[in-house]
Amino acid sequence: MNNEKRSKMKRRFFRWVKGLVILYFVMGIGMYFLQDFILFKPEPFAKGYAFHFNMPFKELNIPFNENDTMNMVQFLPNDSIRKGVVLYFHGNMQNIERYAKFVNVFTSNGYEVWMEDYPGYGKSTGKRTEQKMLYQALQVQKMALAKYHADSIIIYGKSLGTGIAAYVASQTHCKRLILETPYYSIPDVFAAYAFMYPTQQMITYKIPTHQYLQQVNYPITIFHGTNDWVIPYRRASKLKAVLKPTDVFITIEEGTHHNLYRSDVYQKTMDSLLHQ
Repeated sequence: MNNEKRSKMKRRFFRWVKGLVILYFVMGIGMYFLQDFILFKPEPFAKGYAFHFNMPFKELNIPFNENDTMNMVQFLPNDSIRKGVVLYFHGNMQNIERYAKFVNVFTSNGYEVWMEDYPGYGKSTGKRTEQKMLYQALQVQKMALAKYHADSIIIYGKSLGTGIAAYVASQTHCKRLILETPYYSIPDVFAAYAFMYPTQQMITYKIPTHQYLQQVNYPITIFHGTNDWVIPYRRASKLKAVLKPTDVFITIEEGTHHNLYRSDVYQKTMDSLLHQ
C-alpha cells in the first residue's frame, strides 16, 4: 500500500470519527434540551371543560396559589358502603380521561378512586417541576387521611406515577402500595435507551423510586411484564433488590407496558388484594 492510499484511508477514518463525535454531541444536547418533551405527554383542557364518565364521580379544583391549581376527580363506587380509597397516580400520557377506564377494578370492590392530574395535564395549571409533583401528590394523601383511616388507603402508581406513588408511600403510613410497570429512577429509564450518555447527570428529573421503596414499611406489590419496551423489564427488576422479604414482585410473561390489566395474573392478584 503506497503512501497516498494510506493517507486517503486515514482521512476517511478521521472523517468518520469526527462525524460520530458530532453525532454523539448533537444527540446528547438534543436529549438534554428535549427531556421534558420526551418524558411528559400532557393534553391540557380548558378551565370550563366538562368531564363525562360512565360512573359516579366528583371533581375538585384545589388552588395552591394564583398560578398552581390541581384538578382531581374522585370516582365513586355505586355502593354507599366504602372500604376505603385508592390514590391513583397515572402515567405520562394525556390526562385523567385516558386512565379512567382502569378504576372499575377498584370501584367494583367498594373503593373510591382519587386521581389527580399533574401540572399542565388536563385542567391542572402551573409550571411542572419534580418538587411540585411530589408535593401535590402528598397533599392528596393528606386529604384522604381527613376522610379515611390510614389502613383504608391504598396508593397505586402506573408508569410515570409509580415513582410519585412510591414517594407518597415513603412519607406516610397506608394499607398497601401497588405499582404497575415501575422504574428504578428517571435517569435509569433514559439510560436504557441512551446507555452511552451520563444520564444521571444529564436528566434533571430524578424520582428515585428505588430509594423511596426502602422507606416504605408496609406491603408493596409490583407488576411488570417481560415484553415492556417502554420501561424494560431488566431495568424494573432491579427494584427487587430493595424490597422487603414480604413484598411481592409479580412478573407477567409476555406482558407489555399497556396490557397488564388484561392478564389473569393481574386480575386474580388485584381481586385478592382488594378483598383483604
